[in-house]
Amino acid sequence: MTKRDYYEVLGVSRSATKAEIKKAYRKIAIKFHPDKNPDDPDAEEKFKEAAEAYEVLSDDDKRQRYDRFGHDGVKNTGGFHGGGMSMDDIFSQFGDIFGGHNPFESFFGGGRSYGRRTSGRRGSNLRIKIKLDLEEVAHGTEKKIKVNRLVLADGVSYKSCPTCGGSGQIRKVVNTMLGQMVSTTTCHTCGGSGKIIDKRPPGVDSSGLVQKEEVISIKIPAGVEDGMQLSMAGKGNYGPNGGPPGDLLILIEEKPHPELKRDGNNVMYDLYVNVADAALGTTLEVPTIDGRAKIKLEPGTQSGRILRLRGKGIKDLNGYGYGDELIHVNVWTPKQLTKEEKEILEKLRHSPNFIPKPGKNEKSFFERMKEFF
Repeated sequence: MTKRDYYEVLGVSRSATKAEIKKAYRKIAIKFHPDKNPDDPDAEEKFKEAAEAYEVLSDDDKRQRYDRFGHDGVKNTGGFHGGGMSMDDIFSQFGDIFGGHNPFESFFGGGRSYGRRTSGRRGSNLRIKIKLDLEEVAHGTEKKIKVNRLVLADGVSYKSCPTCGGSGQIRKVVNTMLGQMVSTTTCHTCGGSGKIIDKRPPGVDSSGLVQKEEVISIKIPAGVEDGMQLSMAGKGNYGPNGGPPGDLLILIEEKPHPELKRDGNNVMYDLYVNVADAALGTTLEVPTIDGRAKIKLEPGTQSGRILRLRGKGIKDLNGYGYGDELIHVNVWTPKQLTKEEKEILEKLRHSPNFIPKPGKNEKSFFERMKEFF
């Protein structure tokens, strides 16, 4: 099934501000909330669809990649795009959307339980930086890294929270002239988990967590860019009292290549040749991402000429093939000459073939560049 455009889902323009996006999502969340539409699978799907759209468009980095690459540009960023965003994740957004509380807990008496409201406070995210060379960026790679994270300790046991009786919520019934009104709030003792720590071994904190070093394998897709942030759901710190873990956020840093420069999915190389090679033509080797390649320089090659090696660039993040390598030819003029070299050039200075004769239809450097982009 093809995903709808996120802006269309929320009913906002592509230039909408964060406030407009938030307002639109809040309106849809109230309209299609499962507690308000029990046993209505269509409403629940629209509720999830809106949450997915908000999760991307409310984040500056994800929104920028979505605007550039569409749905594929955010498929490795966690949430719906990094293993599936559950109803638990959706309800975790409500603290931001509704000012720190879920309005449906009050108006619908708590409604259904989707775990997040009774599973305790979510753990914090962890952030790491990974440096990649151009070869790894071009083809993708897998990295194994060591991460220190808070995990549930062995030997820890929990018991039901005496304040809320294990429900994670405290309900109050108030009689009014309109009938009974039910108010539901998160339990202040257990933080909504429904349990508190009973036994814990030495070295374990009051929440039942302990620091542990883990080796995590991270798959980096081909085509990532410097500054891009990926996310691995559930690989952050665990929450207190058995709360769900946060995410591992991976910031990509691209190491400069000694000879090649990146430009989107293409790579650029400045080739310097002497006057003789440019005039007579020759065969040369140039560096590429995967090694070296031979190119043929035609006789009479002018400075500013751009040669193309197709498919020798970077793999597209969306899987649409590879970019190219563009070779900028620069005819190098020596600054120091021997007496013999000067004499040779003096003889050639006034030769008809050495007098510049730009063709009537000769294209400028900038016009030639446009042909490639």
